[in-house]
This record gives sequence, structure tokens and C-alpha cells, in this order.
Amino acid sequence: MNRLPTCCAPLQHHWPLPHPVPGAVLVSCAFDPAQLAADDFQRAGIVQTANLQRSVAKRQAEYLAGRVCAREALLRLDGRDYVPATHEDRSPIWPTGIHGSITHGQGWAAAVVTAQGTGLGLDQETLLSEERAARLAGEILTPAELERLDRSQQALTVTLTFSLKESLFKALYPLTKKRFYFEHAELLEWSADGHARLRLLTDLSAEWHHGVELDGQFGLQDGHLLSLVSV
Repeated sequence: MNRLPTCCAPLQHHWPLPHPVPGAVLVSCAFDPAQLAADDFQRAGIVQTANLQRSVAKRQAEYLAGRVCAREALLRLDGRDYVPATHEDRSPIWPTGIHGSITHGQGWAAAVVTAQGTGLGLDQETLLSEERAARLAGEILTPAELERLDRSQQALTVTLTFSLKESLFKALYPLTKKRFYFEHAELLEWSADGHARLRLLTDLSAEWHHGVELDGQFGLQDGHLLSLVSV
């Protein structure tokens, strides 16, 4: 019987985003690296690789929390008991026919899975301070995004742009196997209701090429931003 690791709070089965994705299941949990117990991987029934054994408690706890959420999401999706292993490129290995994404930040992890569509990308970020957002804006935003930037919402906009581009990457990388970076996509628009629109600025494949536009969504709570791109 798989048990919840000591470092993880009870799992939450909810949809903390404004627009439900048909057929998708999202599970999250809070976690505390300081509460990581020596037998937490064994307790949860999750394999601790040699790399994880050498890593710090924070990395171990976030990996464990993310995989616990992923297993529970798959269990709720179709009844299978499965923990995603990891590709050499560090992306999760999902069962055939399943699309999913895992994210973890400061003390919170989540996983989303579906058997519909072609890809999912989920990302969580802590809201940047105004000072840090100002420093990072030039690295994260394209020249066009910088021109459109409302300085009165700079921290939120830079955090949101970062997160949505991360979600976009997570959704498209499994489909194209091509890496791309912040300058290869732009956030065209976003609204307070949690809707966003993105555009690719590079060619990844015949289907996913320069100029293709995609929808994204996001939610903000307690200084944490969660974004999702589904395709």
C-alpha cells in the first residue's frame, strides 16, 4: 500500500485554474523539505535513483511530491497505478496515450494528466518582486513584449510571461523534441480572467511553426502563479 510521504500534506483534487480542460485531472499538494524522512521514498513506493540519493533534501522532496501527485492523477484518470520515470532529458515518461505535466515550486507541487489532445504544460512560479522583475524583463520578454509592457503591472507581467513560456515549452517539447527559449515565443495578450494568448516565433516542426498561436490560462493565489497550456 502506497502511503503519503512525511514531507507531503494531504493531496488536493481540484482545478485551481479558471477554465477546465475536458478530460484532464489535476492533483496538487503542499510539501516541506524540512520534514523529509529517510524512509519517505520507500513509504511512498517510489524509486529513489542514485542521482536523487546524492541530491539535497529540497530536490528530493519536490521530486517526491511531484511524483506522488502524478501517480494520484493517473489513478483518478483511468485507474492505473503508475509513477512516471525520467527521460535522459529530465522530462517525465508518461504511459502510451497519456499526456501530462509536473510542476513544483516553493513548498507546492502539482501534476496534470489527460488522455485527450496532444500535449499539456503546467508551470508554477512565485510572483517576482518589482526589483527582480525589472532585472529579468530583458531576458524573458521579447522586444515587442517590452514595448507593450505596462510598468504598473511589471512584476505580474514578467512572472506570467516566464511561466506561460515554460508551460508552452512543456506542452510542445514532447511533440517536437526541439528545445526553444524565451525569445522563441511571445505573450500576445492576457486578461484578468486568466486567459492568455501566445505565438511561436520559431519553427519546431511542420505543425508547430513560426506564427502559430495558442491559448493559455493562469491563476494567481497567495503570491503564487500557476499557468497551463493545453494543445
